[in-house]
Amino acid sequence: MPKNTYRPFSPNPEFLELLPEGYSGNRVNGLDEQEVRPPTMVWWTPDMDAAEFGRAQQWFYNHEQPDEEMLQLRAHRHKVVGEPLPDVAAQRIERTAEEWTAALDDFVQAGDCEMTGVTLLRPEWVFDHQEANLPTVIMLAVQHDYEELRHVPETRGGKDVTRQYGRAAEVSKKVAAWLREQGWQADAVTGPMTGKILMIPPAIECGFGELGKHGSIINPEFGSAFRLGAVLTDAPFATTPKREFGVDDFCSRCRVCENACPPIAIKPEKQTVRGVEKWYVDFDLCIPFFAETSGCAICIAVCPWSLPGVGENLAVKLARRAERLAQADE
Repeated sequence: MPKNTYRPFSPNPEFLELLPEGYSGNRVNGLDEQEVRPPTMVWWTPDMDAAEFGRAQQWFYNHEQPDEEMLQLRAHRHKVVGEPLPDVAAQRIERTAEEWTAALDDFVQAGDCEMTGVTLLRPEWVFDHQEANLPTVIMLAVQHDYEELRHVPETRGGKDVTRQYGRAAEVSKKVAAWLREQGWQADAVTGPMTGKILMIPPAIECGFGELGKHGSIINPEFGSAFRLGAVLTDAPFATTPKREFGVDDFCSRCRVCENACPPIAIKPEKQTVRGVEKWYVDFDLCIPFFAETSGCAICIAVCPWSLPGVGENLAVKLARRAERLAQADE
């Protein structure tokens, strides 16, 4: 196993001093809580002056020295997010639920995104300081350029992260505008700033993949090398099915992201978070390194599934393994 050049890692004292006394992102996230509840914002606040961790997040931006290309990428994303959506048209266009969902493929064919899915909104996905009254979640995925992503946490890799957040924002706004122009309510949810809802849980429910040990989604098509956008709407879409292909079993036996994580924030066992047992990344260990490296993303880049062409072969092998295990149990 190659030496991890980022270990041992010691958090920057300046950053730690900016966190509120006694602040724990793990506690805010609901680590070890046994009851299901809505999430609380723990990072990526749109208003850094109002959040208790706002000064620490501001340090994240002030600490780095972004070049002109990075500044332009961020400015583009901010512009896209800030652009107003059109008014909802007075006359509704009617389609069957299946036709609405099929129409989302037009955005894939146009190159706006690489994957779409639909699920029904659940209250435990809505942040506790927000309200979301539209019943359906459209999820959108944009794929990373792996040749750029693999350079994280250096600036070159970080630029592709910012670039894909920009694409995700663009397609979210485009889909929301398309629905509004056809007479349906629609609101875009964009990252990385905290919006109305969590995006990983609905993405899992609509078939984008399974949760990996590193806290991100894994699927055969993109591994973990993709970003999410979402649209909330009252248009009557047909939901898309959840998919499972053995990631849970794979992650229980793989330690690649564990060994690559500089602050050792990725754990070998699942933990209970807001009443759900799942893979969880230790926020309090992760965030100091994340802040010092302007976003890190090492874990998704080193994930074996993220290597181009690997994920689909892994899914086939895991299906064969599951079949053998099932036969052995008969």
